[in-house]
Amino acid sequence: MFTRRLGCLLLGFFCCHSAFGEHLRLVTADDYAPFTGRALPAGGMLTQVVHAALAQVNLDSTLDWQPWNRGYLKTLRGEYDATFPYVHTLQREQEYFYSAPLLVVEQHIFSRADDPIERVDAQIMQGRSVCSPLGWQPPSVIQDLLDQGVLRRHSPIGIKECARLVLIGRDDFFVADRRLGDAALQLVGATPAQMRSSNSMISTSSLHLIVPLNHPRGASIIDSFDAGLASLRASGEYQQVLAGYIESRAQMTSGN
Repeated sequence: MFTRRLGCLLLGFFCCHSAFGEHLRLVTADDYAPFTGRALPAGGMLTQVVHAALAQVNLDSTLDWQPWNRGYLKTLRGEYDATFPYVHTLQREQEYFYSAPLLVVEQHIFSRADDPIERVDAQIMQGRSVCSPLGWQPPSVIQDLLDQGVLRRHSPIGIKECARLVLIGRDDFFVADRRLGDAALQLVGATPAQMRSSNSMISTSSLHLIVPLNHPRGASIIDSFDAGLASLRASGEYQQVLAGYIESRAQMTSGN
């Protein structure tokens, strides 16, 4: 364990001082609770994971907050070194390196309790509107129905807006990780009598830190970050970060 940790620290040291300079410039988006958000403890669950992984390999960083699409494009143009958290898509694979998974998420359908949608079915979803924030990639089963013209897509700026728009009937449903969707419903004050999530998941996906393929040190950044993330998991600190976030969030909620 000591040898592995020492190797990770040495890798981080050389990457940091010879490749990255003083720090990494990171960007993420707001209102993606519980994963990222300025109002969340330490910027959200995955913001904490990213910072903890970088700390494992002694990499300093700064973090900016931008809307999803803007942060993505600015990173691609070189204004930031990396952005997170993103799911894997074929289009992004042509533009970005992917880190090891920050977290594996299970996607559920969130719909109104008086018009529940339990599964992905072309007949059930014909002519309906799915709310998927700008910059998000819908699960493939939903994207297929969009491509076929079965579904219509509405893309506001964030998941909180999707929860509100489904609640008031502007859209029919949105798809999100159970934790993310529940947090969005809480933010808009939706009760179980008004909104519900599907009992079964419709897909699984993983969230990643991504670095542009055209970044001169992109592969090195990913290698160093993955070493830090692996060290975080091996030491048991990864689970401690997640548990600590959940506890901090519970304390924040109970204090409101």
